[in-house]
Amino acid sequence: MSPRAGSEDAGSGGNTRELGLGETEAGTRPVVRGRFSGRVVVVTGGASGIGAATCRRLAAEGATVVVADIDETAGAAVAAEVGGHFTAVDVTDEAGVVELYASAAAAHGGIDVLVNNAGISPPEDGSILETGLEAWRRVQEVNLTSVYLCCRHGIPHLLARGGGAVVNTASFVAVMGAATSQISYTASKGGVLALSRELGVEFARRGVRVNAICPGPVNTPLLLELFAKDPERAARRLVHVPMGRFGEAEEIAAAIAFLASDDASFLTAAALMVDGGIHAAYVTPL
Repeated sequence: MSPRAGSEDAGSGGNTRELGLGETEAGTRPVVRGRFSGRVVVVTGGASGIGAATCRRLAAEGATVVVADIDETAGAAVAAEVGGHFTAVDVTDEAGVVELYASAAAAHGGIDVLVNNAGISPPEDGSILETGLEAWRRVQEVNLTSVYLCCRHGIPHLLARGGGAVVNTASFVAVMGAATSQISYTASKGGVLALSRELGVEFARRGVRVNAICPGPVNTPLLLELFAKDPERAARRLVHVPMGRFGEAEEIAAAIAFLASDDASFLTAAALMVDGGIHAAYVTPL
């Protein structure tokens, strides 16, 4: 079974399904117009997948979006699409991260929201019995150290504005174990979750909210590339999703928009599970 096949309702008998609450015929969620008007948002990993969907969502809600990514071609395309700005950056390079936020603040007068979303999930990362030290370190650098760097150098800009919001992309695997292991990825996302909780408490009375979002399996290039190499792994994971499908990047972006908005003004140091119910399931529906 391919990952994409799992995105359809298995009980529908075809490609059609009943619309969910808030969906349109195109399968999109209506945006809240103006919710981010006058706000500057920096999204790392913004060139594709969840990051690109988040850029589109926040721009549609009025934000000025700075798209940050190592992929210059795709990142510039997303920035052009949303009327934002693109900055090429390697999020594991501290000097580059410092410059990312300094240039964004200089160009737009400040920064209000950080969405720290850059991440990798290479096929070399598997069982602890097979994952080499080089692969382990690379995943930790991109998935966890980058979040540390982005929070370390981004939060001061939020404080300078009198407050703001940080949303860090963790994963449902941060709270669950899997026999289809990606040991460094799982450990890195657990670190993102702990870091977000700590920062949420530390800055709670200084006007900066810090939360983590924990997506389940999502139809993104990262997931599709991984599962294309191992269809059995995709099938084994899909069976555990109560909703019977993988998520869509736009669904995660909608949740990120909520966490970053004033609608979540009393929410900090939290982990929002957006995983189709995986974390709560013991036996899934037929």
